[in-house]
Amino acid sequence: MLRCTVKNFAYFATFLTIVTNIYIYTYPSFHPEQCSWECSNQNVASREDLTLLGKVKRYFGDVQKGWHGNHASANDNDDIHILAFGDPQIKGIWPKTPYVSRLDTYGNDYYLGHIYDMMQKRLKPQVVAVMGDLFSSQWIGDSEFHNRTRRYISRIFKRDPASIERIKQENLDGEGQYKANWSKWGDRFNEILSNINENEIANQELSFEFGYEDVYSWNPELEDFLIVNITGNHDVGYSGDATYQHMTRFHDLFGKDNYWIEYETNTTHPWRIVVLNDLLLEGPALQPEFVEATWMFLNQLNERKFNGSTILLTHVPFYKREGLCYDGPDTRFYPDGHTPETYKAGLLRSQNHLSESVSNQVLNLIFENGKPGIILTGHDHEGCETVYNKKSASAWEATKDIESDIFVKEITVKSMMGEFNGNTGLVTGHFNTDSMTWEWTFSLCPFAIQHVWWFAKVSLLVTIFTWSSLLFV
Repeated sequence: MLRCTVKNFAYFATFLTIVTNIYIYTYPSFHPEQCSWECSNQNVASREDLTLLGKVKRYFGDVQKGWHGNHASANDNDDIHILAFGDPQIKGIWPKTPYVSRLDTYGNDYYLGHIYDMMQKRLKPQVVAVMGDLFSSQWIGDSEFHNRTRRYISRIFKRDPASIERIKQENLDGEGQYKANWSKWGDRFNEILSNINENEIANQELSFEFGYEDVYSWNPELEDFLIVNITGNHDVGYSGDATYQHMTRFHDLFGKDNYWIEYETNTTHPWRIVVLNDLLLEGPALQPEFVEATWMFLNQLNERKFNGSTILLTHVPFYKREGLCYDGPDTRFYPDGHTPETYKAGLLRSQNHLSESVSNQVLNLIFENGKPGIILTGHDHEGCETVYNKKSASAWEATKDIESDIFVKEITVKSMMGEFNGNTGLVTGHFNTDSMTWEWTFSLCPFAIQHVWWFAKVSLLVTIFTWSSLLFV
């Protein structure tokens, strides 16, 4: 009787294991119109047009297409393909962290890694962008910042952590842990800033070197795509929080927070990526020189008079009226008598959007040429899609629809965290040879709440254990 019960349970567990694991390893095929590049997706029927049988055929057809590696092949090989991930916010483990929380944190790394791995293998993007808030807190120490960076690199994005280990060995404290050498970095930063202010144009030796050209990978020997990590408020803090320590360790382990990369500059279809740390655009700031350097970057960018289309990657969304997105405008400052950090009184504490005036200034500096472009942001975990229409020589207005001849789409990428269903943003850039302009499209590919991934993994273990136990029953 017991053996029969265990055997029946084993069959049931096996069924659940097969179903859930098929789902987590083929989930993009359940909604391929959202999880494919736009030009590869033109012949995919919409969900409303399909019967149940049609949906089943579409699913198996998409799975078969994936086996042959055809998802990455767009109709136009000159298209731009970007995967965007919003706010992973990975947590840390401390000596007093309960074991259940430790297990949850460990599993969450691999849940996020599963999403990246599935989408990267399926679509073979040219660019992978993480929209800031890589970690869950900017208040962690340097050693923990390094530990999370290692987890982030190796567990989630499957990259070689050797480079950050070398940086650690060059910056050890007395206990053999990573410690940001912020005084050295700060001295260099201020030397460059002073040189630029005094000479107006920095020399080659004393320059922030904001610009690059035709960079398709930071490490071509190991990766055939470009990965971009944007600064979030939980990585370096808002301007009222950002310190030399915050900025040093981000630069050490992730690279610059402001830069541009120009592509195809000598063709009819130039385009560029602009990475902007918009946390350091307004204040009052703890270190006003950071804000000064960020505006210096924007002014140098504007002086190039670039004639192509721009992909702007930043964290905090631009100003928009209440009701257009889940987050409305909300800017807060540290109050007088803020303890224990009384020196922060009056400084910028948080903001859901950039201010209206700063938003207009930045949009005018970056999108001055009037060419269609796209903005990718994070911060608002619910995600949002808006259009910034140029209403006058200096003013832009956010709406849901295109209302002007000059406009820029802003996509706030919904978070890839489990409680938001593990989303991936897909951006396709297609050059229209009739209008001679770049056209940008976006879709959101959801996975599932984190419990589905956990259930698939746990059910596999239960199934193996149950079948094994039949040997002893």
